[in-house]
Amino acid sequence: MLNIKYLLNNKEEIIKKLETRNFDISVLNTIFDLGEKRSKIMTELQQLESQRNEKSALIGKLVREKKDVSKIKEEMSELKNIIEKLSNTNQEINVKIEELLSAVPNLPLDSTPIGKDENDNVIVEVKSEIGRGLVKALKPHYEIGLDLDILDFSRAVKMSGSRFAIFKNEGAKLVRALISFMLDTHTENGYNELITPTLVSSKMMYGTGQLPKFTEDIYKLENNDLWLIPTAEVTLTNYNNDEILDLKEAKKYVGYTKCYRSESGSGGRDTKGLIRSHEFHKVELVKITNSEQALEEFSKTINDAASILEKLEIPYQKVLLSTGDIGFGSRQTYDLELWLPSEQRFREVSSISYFGDFQARRAQIRYRNENNKVEYAHTINGSGIAIDRVFAAIIEQYQNEDGSIDVPKVLIPYMNGLTKISKK
Repeated sequence: MLNIKYLLNNKEEIIKKLETRNFDISVLNTIFDLGEKRSKIMTELQQLESQRNEKSALIGKLVREKKDVSKIKEEMSELKNIIEKLSNTNQEINVKIEELLSAVPNLPLDSTPIGKDENDNVIVEVKSEIGRGLVKALKPHYEIGLDLDILDFSRAVKMSGSRFAIFKNEGAKLVRALISFMLDTHTENGYNELITPTLVSSKMMYGTGQLPKFTEDIYKLENNDLWLIPTAEVTLTNYNNDEILDLKEAKKYVGYTKCYRSESGSGGRDTKGLIRSHEFHKVELVKITNSEQALEEFSKTINDAASILEKLEIPYQKVLLSTGDIGFGSRQTYDLELWLPSEQRFREVSSISYFGDFQARRAQIRYRNENNKVEYAHTINGSGIAIDRVFAAIIEQYQNEDGSIDVPKVLIPYMNGLTKISKK
């Protein structure tokens, strides 16, 4: 959430930046109007409070002098009523401002490229020579998985409907290997591992910006204030909800969870296979840091996520997203896109975002700076990485002509020494 004081004092800058995000700035004008109205009411309230204090002092003086105070008491009563009405109006305005602010996206960094959509994103780096390079797939992953009996889509559909999958046999083992490999890699890099709930309250969803903006994309339990998380960003960030932290060094969290998304805006895309599922596996990285170290930690997080693709020897590219494509709470986002041979293109497998203090304001995550003054923390998060998509890439990238799949070298110890997945 944006700082309302900063917003009201920097109107032109705010409008200019949010216009680059395809945001309807008429909402801002309503907030500005309400802010000015609130400012006038606050000034009036201060004046009325001053009058009330003066009259109260005068009543005391007259009482000591044994003089009549009935008229002044009537004036005091009128003042009290006026102050109460104005205070109620002021509170109503505050609630309305808060409601409107909750739907206003974050301000992009100046270094975020200006653009309308994903077509204006900037490819920063391409790692095309890793492993086998930009190979062509003999078959797509969903056919390979059926041939090798490591994926089952039809029974998943029977159980849950479309866009679900069952991993089986060596496929299940490969998912487990990826989870352990990623968690081990990140904990070796200083992240603290958490196993968190996948059901959280509305307060937690609000804290990281999923609510109220993305209600249609999230699954809610009927008759309960509980939501299925779309990403462990929600739980790892809110681990420190409403706390004041020591942030001389960044808090670094990693966690594996299943994640759930309705994909309401996907428009029927990627209905085959594992690319866009309602339920999927993901390892998530979150950092909570002070303002001075935030951008440095952001850069390190990008490298931490990319290291997984490097170790798996999967070609990828790093993309800097434009203002028209970054997420609601983000100030800047880098996507890591792996090579998907069956589609002959790169597909996103991790988005790493820097939020500034946007999430921390909503989640009330604070710290004391070097002057012992309480400030809002800065947050960073990114996939470390999305397991279903990397699973798909592995079985396509490592497929052999005989239909078998070589296990990436780094995963062999996690597969109990298995080096190849073949037909039974």
